[in-house]
Amino acid sequence: MKSEDKNSVPLLALRELVVFPQQVVPLFVGREKSVRAIEESQKENKLIMLAAQKDARTSNPGPKDIYETGTLGEVVQLIRLADGPIKVLVEGKQRARINRYEQEDEYMVVEVEEIHPSTEVDTELKALMRSVNTTFESYVKLGKKVNPEMIMQVNAIEDPSRLADAIVVQLNIKLEDKQEILETIDPRARLEKILAHMKSEIEILQVEKRIRSRVKKQMEKTQKEYYLNEQMRAIQKELGDKDDFRNEVQELEDQLQAKDMPEEAREKTEKELRKLKMMSPMSAEATVVRNYIDWMIQLPWNEMSEAEIDIDKARSILEGDHYGLEKVKERILEYLAVQKLVGKVKGPILCLVGPPGVGKTSLGKSIAKSTGREFVRVALGGVRDEAEIRGHRRTYIGALPGKIIQSLKKAAKSNPVFLLDEIDKMSTDFRGDPSSALLEVLDPEQNGTFNDHYLDCDYDLSKIMFVCTANTLHTIPGPLMDRMELIRLSGYTELEKLAIAKKYLVPKQLKENGIEESNVNFEPSALTQVVRRYTRESGVRSLERTVATLCRKAAVEVVKHGQDHTVTFSMDNVARYLGQPKFRYGISEEEHQIGTTTGLAWTEKGGELLVIETAILPGRGRLQITGKLGDVMQESARAALSYVRSRAEMLGLPRYFYDKVDIHVHVPEGAIPKDGPSAGITMATSLVSALTGIPVDRSVAMTGEITLRGNVLPIGGLKEKALAAHRGGITRICLPKENENDIEDIPATVRNELEFIPVSHVDEVLYEALVTEGREEFDKVLDNAVMRDEILFSDNGSKENGASTPPVKDPAAGEVVTH
Repeated sequence: MKSEDKNSVPLLALRELVVFPQQVVPLFVGREKSVRAIEESQKENKLIMLAAQKDARTSNPGPKDIYETGTLGEVVQLIRLADGPIKVLVEGKQRARINRYEQEDEYMVVEVEEIHPSTEVDTELKALMRSVNTTFESYVKLGKKVNPEMIMQVNAIEDPSRLADAIVVQLNIKLEDKQEILETIDPRARLEKILAHMKSEIEILQVEKRIRSRVKKQMEKTQKEYYLNEQMRAIQKELGDKDDFRNEVQELEDQLQAKDMPEEAREKTEKELRKLKMMSPMSAEATVVRNYIDWMIQLPWNEMSEAEIDIDKARSILEGDHYGLEKVKERILEYLAVQKLVGKVKGPILCLVGPPGVGKTSLGKSIAKSTGREFVRVALGGVRDEAEIRGHRRTYIGALPGKIIQSLKKAAKSNPVFLLDEIDKMSTDFRGDPSSALLEVLDPEQNGTFNDHYLDCDYDLSKIMFVCTANTLHTIPGPLMDRMELIRLSGYTELEKLAIAKKYLVPKQLKENGIEESNVNFEPSALTQVVRRYTRESGVRSLERTVATLCRKAAVEVVKHGQDHTVTFSMDNVARYLGQPKFRYGISEEEHQIGTTTGLAWTEKGGELLVIETAILPGRGRLQITGKLGDVMQESARAALSYVRSRAEMLGLPRYFYDKVDIHVHVPEGAIPKDGPSAGITMATSLVSALTGIPVDRSVAMTGEITLRGNVLPIGGLKEKALAAHRGGITRICLPKENENDIEDIPATVRNELEFIPVSHVDEVLYEALVTEGREEFDKVLDNAVMRDEILFSDNGSKENGASTPPVKDPAAGEVVTH
């Protein structure tokens, strides 16, 4: 040990704290002498003597109250607080001993002598240091109050004095013991004392650990007994009135015994009930099991509606609720008749396909009413999760059966009329394909053993009468469509709409708007005007909204003029209430047009008139097609042009007319996508009219696919197209000859007002569509068609009059611009 380097430095007396060399400590200094000592240290070399007080309760210590041995430190940081005290960060530098006090008035100044311990290390000291390190590691792991990173830091220290000082600051020992270690100069003796203290602390920590373990076990036992005692007290308290859980379990057991259900379902429910009896009523699993048993008991396994089958009554109900729809009514009566004769029959699976507003959904309620069954409706629009149909497995939180089982529980009968609404609006994503899940539901051979994931047992759906509704079929998967009996509902005719408005819509809207029948008079001409000029739809929804508007207008008049006032709606004053008409009624074109032909199209909302316009422009043989047409419709335009080119001489056109003109085919309402092959003969007629200058008869509409040879192929949706033609004032329709049998499906009232012209070749279409002046030309053409074909396609005929034969130009080589 060496003692040297005497300095005069300010003294800072510490309360209940011993600072060792290399230790950084934050201090709050509040005593006036201590603050002055800190300030004085900042003026020179920032050194200050840090010595502990013998008694922390002494507020103004003197030389006798302070230990002689301390640590010479340096003020690293100083922060002045707003309320007077200062916060300092001091770092111990070297052991030091106070030789004498030089000043004691405003602050204490002492002469100190630095102490430098010996740094020699022998084998015995190395062994002692290793033992200290090992013991410190055990102390840290057992105490869990020291950062484990300190083990690595301590193991890296090779100086025995620094090692002792680094460890002692981490020990939980008394102030006097720390002061004693600070005063011990020899590192070997210091390490021995620290080792003794650590072993003593380890023994204490081990005892504490054993005590904590015993206390923890005792507490767990005590808490368990407490909870059990509390439960027993609650049970004993309730036993005087009733035991809720036991009564609930007993009630479930009684309901299960009285329930008529299949053996498989009964066994599964009894198994779950036995499991419930063994559970704590407060457990989460008990709630899941209780809900499952509730579902199993409340489902209508064998409960059925047993209404007496009366065909005449069912017919009157269907006729009273809906106007028209004869095919659907006939199919329902067939089902009831078979059920009455056989006694039991599997429920049919019907799919009503038609445009919006024709009564598909409301028809389901009428079917349930006429058959004496409960009615259940499930909306499938936007459903994209398979679990919506099959349910979730009970392993999931909040699991429930699918919509099929939920709806049956709501109906409380196992043979309801089940309406699957908007079956064509389902979609698919990563959660599964609900349409695939419906394959089992809608298969009469499989739905007797429908397995819901939640129930996990078979349920018989074969007694249900499923009715599906859809606007279109192309979005329904083929296997699903194959399981259903399709019944198509076309749009209503004008007479049917008038009858529906008079019989159903007007009384309904009068009631909803609080108007008596005596206050409003709808003349037939007014309803006719509304149907013709203010609505153009396949169904009657827009018609109902328009009637509702008139009723509200009438309500204003009645309130204004009194309850005895009567409002009469006629053809002359409808525009005053509804504004200007939205649609034209009558001939779609007011006069014959060249290059303009009326076609017929089918849409999801029913039939529509489709006008096709053709313009001939100077050019170089380019075919331009506009109107947002699909690929198939563009191909129809090219096929029609090829046919016209092949008939050029027959039509009186120059053989190579297309070399010097551009042909523009346009279908108005360009924002609406259009596609399909049925406009082929319409485009051919429009092209011939534009090229020959012969107008097209304004009263003729047409539909049919065209081939390159001019043959007319069959199309679909003839009924809807005929209704659209009738609405638009068309009187003559050219249709494919192969669709002649479909004319019978068109309502008689429409059929009797239209002239249907079956055609098998475009030549016949041209004969019928072009006005009278052009027909004489085509009479001669048709009489000599074979001869002209021979002339047209023979080599000699193509070189008559010395004409040279230019290269043949493929019509498809012309540029096609689609917008």
